Amino acid sequence: MPSSVLSPAWLRGFRPSWLSPKVFRTEVLAGLVVGLALIPEAISFSIIAGVDPAVGLFAAFTMAVVISVVGGRPAMISAATGAVALVIAPLNREHGFGYLIAGVILGGVFQVVLGALGVARLMRFVPRSVMVGFVNALAILVFMGQVPELTEVPWPVYPLVVGGLVLMVLFPRITRAVPAPLVSIVILTAITVAAGIAVPTVGDKGELPSSLPVPGLPDVPFTLDTLTTVAPYALAMALVGLMESLMTAKLVDEITDTHSSKTRESIGQGVANIVTGFLGGMGGCAMIGQTMINVKVSGARTRLSTFFAGVFLMVLCIAFGPLVSRIPMAALVAVMVMVCFATFDWHSIAPGTLRRMPAGEIVVMVVTVVCVVATENLAVGVVVGSVTAMVIFARRVAHLADVTSVTDADGERIVYSVFGELFFASSNDLVGRFDYAADPRSVVIDLTSAHIWDASSVATLDAITTKYEQRGKSVEIVGLNERSADLHGSLSGRLAGGS
Repeated sequence: MPSSVLSPAWLRGFRPSWLSPKVFRTEVLAGLVVGLALIPEAISFSIIAGVDPAVGLFAAFTMAVVISVVGGRPAMISAATGAVALVIAPLNREHGFGYLIAGVILGGVFQVVLGALGVARLMRFVPRSVMVGFVNALAILVFMGQVPELTEVPWPVYPLVVGGLVLMVLFPRITRAVPAPLVSIVILTAITVAAGIAVPTVGDKGELPSSLPVPGLPDVPFTLDTLTTVAPYALAMALVGLMESLMTAKLVDEITDTHSSKTRESIGQGVANIVTGFLGGMGGCAMIGQTMINVKVSGARTRLSTFFAGVFLMVLCIAFGPLVSRIPMAALVAVMVMVCFATFDWHSIAPGTLRRMPAGEIVVMVVTVVCVVATENLAVGVVVGSVTAMVIFARRVAHLADVTSVTDADGERIVYSVFGELFFASSNDLVGRFDYAADPRSVVIDLTSAHIWDASSVATLDAITTKYEQRGKSVEIVGLNERSADLHGSLSGRLAGGS
């Protein structure tokens, strides 16, 4: 075998990017920062769901590790989330922990099915203005989530938060070899421990687990009644989880200027939730705040950071629980506040941008932000924002349809030329654009510069034809392109009131 075949240059083409020492260091350190940030979040979401803190931490561990392998978006962090906790909390409260676990598993199955059916393709209908509103609302929600940690707390918390922010701003100017958030957490923890400063710590959030999760089946009767009880919550969890995960994946795509498989991500989220359920976790989805820490603050780009985030979380809880418990919450609050500032699209609210942006785009962005902040549900804001954008677009396009007419010199024939896109909004006004009584006996409707999109337009053309025929006049429709002709030919005369 030629020596060139086994040369280092040939092997480099098959070496994963994370094997580079520089990339590996970045990914590992990013995973450590995210793992630390996940601990208080997972405990808080456990409280929302009404379960033991270990349940949320197990979910954060299993979701991150599994999604790092089966997910479609490298470097995105998935773990226990507030949105999923809110959806499944009633199951635990009203029926017990076993039903919650069953709901997580079934929700994962729903996500796999929806992913296989191509639900991820719906993301292309999310307009940019909704995406900008989503990002800005996310930053606001993350900041609002830190407010409770800054109210009714000992005064040293405030200088610690300020100190953490200063460290994260200044340290990257010295070196980027170590993530600034990690440096900030370590330094603030050392200061509070060495000086004996009494401030809220991670340990105040709840007890950390001391062992790995054990696989098992949900403690529920396997009956149709159980299925009908669990299914509505599981479907809601699946939809909310997919919405947040796909929006986060799209955001990371834009930040990293790379493409990811949304279908694989959808199926991967389902697989991760199924595994999490069988290991006693509360389920979850993509975590936008932690993903921003990983991608935007720490500079991670591969699956390795996601994998290590989950692994470090468990290692920190089990092996270094007493030390992790002493991390001041002020250090983590400072990290999350920095994430807020890095995430918010400040350019979108700059006076120059607002002057140039169409009013409809601004309305959509504001509606998205208001809905998300008011409901604290990113999925609701995205749906309402997208619907608002579609309504504004439909109204705008409806006015683009126009009609002009030319009468032959002998006055025996009139040709109406229709311009624009004909659909339910634009075609409704079309009937009133013709002079049925005064027009000559021969009428031609030229659709060369138009396109028929729906049954409403075909019904409108039928109504116009009927009005002329009732007056003894003939109508000829010409200029249809291939798709318009197919739609018109299959529906004309077959719609209620069309003939």
